[in-house]
Amino acid sequence: MDHSTGYSEQIYNHVEKHVGTINNVYKEIVPDHYTVDILVVNPTPKRNYYTLITSGMSALPMTVPEGAEEYRHAEVMICLPPSWKLSDEAFKDERNYWPIRALKVIAKFPHEYNTWLYFWHTVANGNPAKAYSDDALFQGMLLLLPEVEDKGGFFNLNISDEKVVHFYNLFPLYAEEVDYKLKNGEEALINKLFKEGVSEFVDISRKNSCKKKWGLF
Repeated sequence: MDHSTGYSEQIYNHVEKHVGTINNVYKEIVPDHYTVDILVVNPTPKRNYYTLITSGMSALPMTVPEGAEEYRHAEVMICLPPSWKLSDEAFKDERNYWPIRALKVIAKFPHEYNTWLYFWHTVANGNPAKAYSDDALFQGMLLLLPEVEDKGGFFNLNISDEKVVHFYNLFPLYAEEVDYKLKNGEEALINKLFKEGVSEFVDISRKNSCKKKWGLF
């Protein structure tokens, strides 16, 4: 694929090295003072799902706490099952478009609110939080380490001595799972999710790991 030169090319090359060939790019039509595009890697036998990754979020530094300066720059990604409909026509239906919308919103979230995103942070879908679509009842995203063969190599993209871009995978959560994390901590939630055998790609039919049963978790 023919890429633009410079900084974005480094991101493109990094994605192709660690994830796979970029088959499509959703360009931002009406950008703000910085542009967030979405790179699409099609399913392969090795990674049998779509991988969508932002390019542009890291153009601006996030507002990080003291001591976390290394993590000022980030990009986010989401993995969708191979049956997901990705086309201009399909995107007219929010049930197909919501992951793309979520990527764009979360990519701009730290810059608009002068905050930062890091491992195990959660981002609610609006305030008050609402479901992403009629059939995707998740109400927030959890940031995880991307599931790639060389996790450490992909997580860190050294742009320069002063700038390292980090990549986070977005994992959708139900409202009860977000609440559980806030009350019990991220490790407790991760353990619950692992017990359910969740995968790294979006499964709109997956069970709610924190749904109350008989008044107990």
